Amino acid sequence: MGGPVMDVAWHDDGSKVFMASADKTVHCWDLGSNQKMQVAQHDAPVKTVHWIKAPTYSCIMTGSWDKTLKFWDTRSAQPIMTINLPERCYCADVEYPMAVVGTANRHLIVYQLEGQPQEFKQIESPLKYQHRCVAIFKDKKGAGAPAGFALGSVEGRVAIQYIVAASPRDNFTFKCHRSNGTSNGFQDIYAVNDIKFHPVHGTLSTVGSDGRFSFWDKDARTKLKNSEAMEQPISCCAFNHNGQIFSYAVSYDWSKGHEYFNPQKKNYIFLRSCYDELKPRNR
Repeated sequence: MGGPVMDVAWHDDGSKVFMASADKTVHCWDLGSNQKMQVAQHDAPVKTVHWIKAPTYSCIMTGSWDKTLKFWDTRSAQPIMTINLPERCYCADVEYPMAVVGTANRHLIVYQLEGQPQEFKQIESPLKYQHRCVAIFKDKKGAGAPAGFALGSVEGRVAIQYIVAASPRDNFTFKCHRSNGTSNGFQDIYAVNDIKFHPVHGTLSTVGSDGRFSFWDKDARTKLKNSEAMEQPISCCAFNHNGQIFSYAVSYDWSKGHEYFNPQKKNYIFLRSCYDELKPRNR
């Protein structure tokens, strides 16, 4: 790859990693053979990549700044489907049978992936500023089907949005990644860089340009934990498969421009035991 990696996704069996790049390509890294090959191509930087494992097909879904969403059988050089987006793809998430894509100009599109991927509905953004990350959450009842998503913005705010809300009050927004006090009447506001839901508890984590991670219980609408600030922003985060480990990357996210980039500061990945910290509040 000739450009920065924009996103990564795992194959469902853990044998391969798909890497979306700013050089307009997606590569597959086979961990067993340690070989890398190109599996997708766009006309502009590729912002997102996700592996889809459906009963009748398997593929990768890629979203690009060329305003397209493409689905690829990795054995073919041509996409099996291309969907035009209203704007550049900024963020996406997949939880079969649902995908959510956020684009420039605050567009939100929900897709259903059963049979053949197709648009399910467009949702008016509950946030006033640019989307930065999105994460799908599951219904706690029955089989745990995808029920809605959390959307993070550059304005230090997260929206909880249900696809079909039982009540309008189920959808809400909350502030996060902001300074506690004000200086000269102003409050420092930081971008929400990533959101992930705990695979067991259904609670969530957010990480931001303020260098902090926070844990939240969306159903109780309360914060479970707030970390101390790291020396650089936290750019992304993840839980392992059973929710025992929380990982997060500390790295400059360019939120303050190139003049604040310090090459002397190293990038770090931290692992934290988190299972008990993410338990929901008793209600």
